[in-house]
Amino acid sequence: MPDAGGQSHKTDVIIIGGGPVGLFAVFELGLLGLTAHVVDILDRPGGQCAELYPEKAILDIPSRMKVTGQELTNDLMAQIAPFNPTFHFQQMAEKIERLENGHWRMVTDIGTVIEAPVIAIAGGGGSFMPKKPKLDRLDEFEGKSLFYAVRKMEQFRGKNVLIAGGGDSALDWTVNLNPVVAGMSLVHRRNEFRGMQATVDQMYALVNQGKVNLAIGDILRMNGENGQIRSVTLKSAEKGEFDVPCDAMLAFYGLTMKLGPIADWGINLENNRVPVSTESFETSTPGIFCIGDMCSYPGKLKLILSGFHESALMAHACFHYARPNQKLRFEHTTSSSSIQAKLGVS
Repeated sequence: MPDAGGQSHKTDVIIIGGGPVGLFAVFELGLLGLTAHVVDILDRPGGQCAELYPEKAILDIPSRMKVTGQELTNDLMAQIAPFNPTFHFQQMAEKIERLENGHWRMVTDIGTVIEAPVIAIAGGGGSFMPKKPKLDRLDEFEGKSLFYAVRKMEQFRGKNVLIAGGGDSALDWTVNLNPVVAGMSLVHRRNEFRGMQATVDQMYALVNQGKVNLAIGDILRMNGENGQIRSVTLKSAEKGEFDVPCDAMLAFYGLTMKLGPIADWGINLENNRVPVSTESFETSTPGIFCIGDMCSYPGKLKLILSGFHESALMAHACFHYARPNQKLRFEHTTSSSSIQAKLGVS
C-alpha cells in the first residue's frame, strides 16, 4: 500500500530502502508477526536492482537459473503481499530522534512521520539522488518550477510541463501526467529512447494525437525570472536554436548514489559503510540495524543472497525490541500451520 506523504504512522519496523533486501526483510519480519513501513526515494520498489538493470539477468539467486531485476522485484512484492506493508515512495528518511518511550521518530523530507521501536537500514550503497543538468541558474528555479521527481501529480495540474530525458522515468511521467496537464513537451537529445518499448509506443501515440510535443535537441538554457521558468532554449542540427515554452520542468537524467542523511545520525561509519554485529546486524546505535550492501563486517560479500541471510537474523533481533514482553517462538514455514495461514498456503 503506497502513501502520499505528510501523514503520521506507527509500526514495528521502519525499513529504509525498498530494494530486494529491504523487501525480503518485510517477509522475514512478517513471519514473526511484525509490521513494516518501507521508505524509498525512488517512485517504485526494487531499488538499484530494478532501477539500473531491470532486464539484466541475475544468475546467483538460489533455485533461479536466471531472473531479471524486475522479475525478482515482482516476485518479492507478491511474496510480501500477505503482510500488507506500507510504502512511502519518493521520500527520503531525513531526520530521526529517540523518544522517551524508547521508540524512534522518523521524519521524511516531505513531512511524513513514522514511529517505531526499530529502524532497519537496507539502502544498498546509499540514497539515489538525481543527476542534475549542467545548466546555469539551477538554484534559482529548483523547487519552484524545476523538479527532479513527481511527488504529487496535482502539483502539475493545468500547467504547461516540459519533461527532459529519455529513460523510463521521463517516458512514464510523460504518459501518466498527460491527463492532468494543460500542455506537455518531451525533450531528448536524440530520437531514440531507453525506456520500455510499450511506454515508448504510448508516448508516440500521444505525440500523434497532438497531446505531446516531442522536441529533439540539447538544452542550452532555462528562461524565466523569480524562480519561474517561461521557456527552455534548445539547439539541434536541423533547427538551430529554438525555444519550447513551459511553466514547469521535470528533469530526469538518471540517478547517482550518495550516503544521504544517514551520515548525520550518529551511527558509526567506516568508509561510508555501517559496521554491524553478525549475530543481529545491529549497528553501534541500539535499535538501529543495517543489512545489505551498506553494512560492513569481516568477510562481507555484496550479494543479494547475503542480504537475504542478513534479513532473517535481523528480523529475529528486531522482535525483542518490538515485542519485549513476548517470547520469540521459532517456526519452520514447512511445518507451521500459523505461518502457512498467514501466507494463504494450505
